[in-house]
Amino acid sequence: MEADGKTVIISGASRGIGAAAAETFVGAGARVVLLARGADAIRDLAGRLGEAALAVPCDVARYDEVAGAVAEAEAKFGPVDVLVNNAGVIEPIAHLASSDPAGWGTAIDVNLKGVYHGMRAVLPGMIARGRGTILTVSSGAAHSPVEAWSHYCASKAGAAMLTRSAHLEAGPSGVRVMGLSPGTVATEMQREIKASGINPVSRLEWSDHVPPEWPAKALLWMCGPEADEFLGQEISLRDEGIRARLGLAR
Repeated sequence: MEADGKTVIISGASRGIGAAAAETFVGAGARVVLLARGADAIRDLAGRLGEAALAVPCDVARYDEVAGAVAEAEAKFGPVDVLVNNAGVIEPIAHLASSDPAGWGTAIDVNLKGVYHGMRAVLPGMIARGRGTILTVSSGAAHSPVEAWSHYCASKAGAAMLTRSAHLEAGPSGVRVMGLSPGTVATEMQREIKASGINPVSRLEWSDHVPPEWPAKALLWMCGPEADEFLGQEISLRDEGIRARLGLAR
């Protein structure tokens, strides 16, 4: 999949899947706009990627900041062709009975409302132009409960339904909407999970996780017509058939 001249916004771009996706899309010819709260990290990444990258510090939990970031992206590179909703948090990992309400709510603000804010900011333009792609990084936790992850499971389940809703409403206008469930990925989030010592995921070895370059490659592939059979759905990177189509193997 080539992305020459495409304008791509990636949230949570300071590290992990987001940073790997930025490198992958730039390598395919895209112009990327990096969103994250970590301003220094995305500015460093943009500096390495060159003129094809723009760093915009942004808290996806705040709609005005997301809308402002979209406006800045379009002023620099033109209309947004692709939105990658990647920003997400796993902390605070805690059982429901002892969970912190403020921390639980923050996870919803980032993982669920952040996805809505991104969709809300780009959909009017995409619908008007009759084209565009919205990709949301999901999780197996969207469909199965995991001990001490009630905030994460609930927010990811909501984000999965947002994907289906956006496809229902904007698909007929030519907007492509999909989700990617990458499995466990070797990122800083997995270090946080490991440190919690709660549930089977925390007991996985580092070698059990796939590298962030795998979901990054999947996200690029999802921008092409070969992925159209999955519109409105989630693609699972745990699916060996999908891995084969992407040329990924252990």
